[in-house]
Amino acid sequence: MAMDVLFLSRLQFGLTIGFHYIYPPLSIGLGLMLVLMEGAWLKTKNPVYHQMARFWTKVFALTFALGVATGIVMEFEFGTNWATYSRFVGDVFGSALAAEGIFAFFLESGFLAVLLFGWDKVGRKTHFFATCMVCLGAHFSAVWIVVANSWMQTPAGYHIVGEGLHARAEVTDFWAMVFNPSFTERLFHTICGAWSAGAFLVVSVSAWYLLKKKHVDFARLSLKISLVVALIASLLQGLSGHISAQGVAKNQPVKLAAFEGLYETTSNAPLMVIGWVDEKNSKTHGIEIPYLLSFLADNNFHSTVAGLNQFPPQDRPPVASSFFFFHGMVGIGCALIGVSLLGCFYAWKKKLVEKRWLLWLLVFSVLGPELANQLGWFAAEVGRQPWIVWHELRTPQGLSAVVKANAVLASLILFTFIYFLLFAVFIYLLNDKIQHGPHEDDLIPSGKLALPDELTEHKNHDL
Repeated sequence: MAMDVLFLSRLQFGLTIGFHYIYPPLSIGLGLMLVLMEGAWLKTKNPVYHQMARFWTKVFALTFALGVATGIVMEFEFGTNWATYSRFVGDVFGSALAAEGIFAFFLESGFLAVLLFGWDKVGRKTHFFATCMVCLGAHFSAVWIVVANSWMQTPAGYHIVGEGLHARAEVTDFWAMVFNPSFTERLFHTICGAWSAGAFLVVSVSAWYLLKKKHVDFARLSLKISLVVALIASLLQGLSGHISAQGVAKNQPVKLAAFEGLYETTSNAPLMVIGWVDEKNSKTHGIEIPYLLSFLADNNFHSTVAGLNQFPPQDRPPVASSFFFFHGMVGIGCALIGVSLLGCFYAWKKKLVEKRWLLWLLVFSVLGPELANQLGWFAAEVGRQPWIVWHELRTPQGLSAVVKANAVLASLILFTFIYFLLFAVFIYLLNDKIQHGPHEDDLIPSGKLALPDELTEHKNHDL
């Protein structure tokens, strides 16, 4: 029964956070795109940029609303399913989540009304300032969530008070807790993934309009901006992934060994490009690149990388799933770099519209960042097992003592049903906004935002 409760509680929280994590990266990425689009409008006075900013603001509002709605459940699950864990990390998480509420959520939601409804009611610079603050608030939210999660991976700035079920981590140094050993590289990697998600959503919709020959001027200009952001974000994602992997090698070597299915401690360690793990026989089969894992871990082709056999079996994470999640994330990340490079190259050559096969590829590219973000999150969390707080609290110890398996199962079924309904509503509303497209009236800003020379025609170069 205890194992059933553990499995169901982990499955429920994994479903909750996995579904929730669809939306915050989109909000962060779209926030950046809105700043770029509205900033370009203020600088160039091209009314198409104004039309773009207003259209994508509506999509941003949708992702923001779903993100808030789906995130609330997690807070209740901390108390219902993971009471011991909540008691243990309460001081740490309390300060981090309070900081998120003060510095992030209030900032983002406070200026959101101006962003959504202030187009014709406030000055253009005031509205742009509100857009910047919403974008900044979304990024701050990521900062404090990553602080909390990174502390679970590499705890710092604390001491343990109490014993047994009453033990808890008490913050002794707030800034050491915030800047724990894995925070910086994990934040960089997370933010790059969010930028990629937002950019590729804009890329996908713009490519769709070009294929259907709808809103052509809007789509061309929107695609130019988003492809550049997508390429930069994808390249930064690769760089941040390399930096993050080095942090894992230093702080959580058993996790890196699981990511690569490396059982024996090895110098000149090869990087497994594609393969599978035979956990029964402690072997990994596939295609390897010699020396590359040593370089990935230490910027040295000849350095030694710790293998799984160096660690007690009870302290090792599930190897096959960690290997799959990590390699899936890396593979998709490399594919996104290739797709964005192709898109930028043909856009630079002004031949992108002719390449219908590439436009179709760009339409479906929106799935790439979402899948990579999910797989990266799963890899980070599964690779931390069997610890819920690294070397301080094991996952089974974090469970609530009184919650029964049937109660968790019932709530799991209910949450799954509700989340599928919410996802269906999201897809329906998103598709409805895409089908309607940008409003033609948004080409002519009204009220205090109107500029005399914005009615001048602007010529958009062919892609």
